[in-house]
Amino acid sequence: MKKLLSFLLIALIALSASVAFAGANKIVIAHRGASGYLPEHTLEAKAAAYFMGVDYIEQDLVMTKDDQLVVLHDHYLDRITDVMEKFPKRFRMVNGEKRWFAIDFTLPEIKTLKVTEGFNVKDGKKVQGFGTRFPMFSSSFEVPTFEEELQLIQGLNKSTGKNVGIYPEIKAPWFHRAEGKDISMAALNMLKAYGYTTKEDKVYVQCFDPIETRRISKDLLPKLGMNVKVVQLIAETSWNETMEKKNGKFVPYNYDWMFEKGAMERISQYADGIGPWKPMLVKNDSTGNNLIITDMVKDAHANGMEVHPYTFRLDNGRIPAYAASFEDMLDIFYYTVDVDGVFTDFPDRAVNFLRRAEYQRQGL
Repeated sequence: MKKLLSFLLIALIALSASVAFAGANKIVIAHRGASGYLPEHTLEAKAAAYFMGVDYIEQDLVMTKDDQLVVLHDHYLDRITDVMEKFPKRFRMVNGEKRWFAIDFTLPEIKTLKVTEGFNVKDGKKVQGFGTRFPMFSSSFEVPTFEEELQLIQGLNKSTGKNVGIYPEIKAPWFHRAEGKDISMAALNMLKAYGYTTKEDKVYVQCFDPIETRRISKDLLPKLGMNVKVVQLIAETSWNETMEKKNGKFVPYNYDWMFEKGAMERISQYADGIGPWKPMLVKNDSTGNNLIITDMVKDAHANGMEVHPYTFRLDNGRIPAYAASFEDMLDIFYYTVDVDGVFTDFPDRAVNFLRRAEYQRQGL
């Protein structure tokens, strides 16, 4: 009996330690939910991520025609739904291609769509983007609203006693503004309505658009009496991730200054953290014996900011050559590069990695 009680005590200590370790210093952010296992941004993917033990769950936000916030990675519907079949004539032409924009549909219309694993159209056929993931158009999924997701996560926080955070991204504010919509104000009002108002609340608000990120930090948050943590996402200029209007036309925002000396100090004047692409921290031409690590993390930390790079995936070709495995890649970024957290499609693997790593560091 004594041995059994001792074993149970050790198990309880280990369990409580694992919970503390998982979120104490290094965090795991579920990228679009547990999107390596279920269609991205569905409530099912978010619930799965929740029970994998993540610290934060990401929401990408776009607006509908009737001013509702929905959770979609793109402001298009045609990559993950059957919108092309349901509404064949409701497209816009973009660079010679037909695209179906969420902003051209009401929420009731979007709720009629069937969501699936992401795909591309080649020669008139749908080809799944990540072939080993959840089968296309299997089961039944739909596009959730931001409010539905907040209710899910807060409901689970109540029923489990945990406190999993949220990590919303304001998508393409420049595009929404051109369409007459202030997506940032809408998102912040929703956060405020659900009690996310201070830096102590478990929320990060992220955005790729530096002009908008500064506006959120310096204008909108004070106006609303809020003070949540803000993260500046970093892109390559060539991605056309952010556009700005110059001389009456939209041109790509130039991110080059973010890679120059003093950039992290400038960003820290309006942001609490940065979200860089992995190769911005460890160069792709690194090898296992020669990691080429940039100064971005060191400079960000020196200016009081957190660093949460994206995106850590298990899929074929997504683990860089300098890493021996997915876990080795995590080890490099968490403990050699010293990032504070990672965005991953496979959050269970990152949570388990951190627990094992912290056990080893604590000698358990």
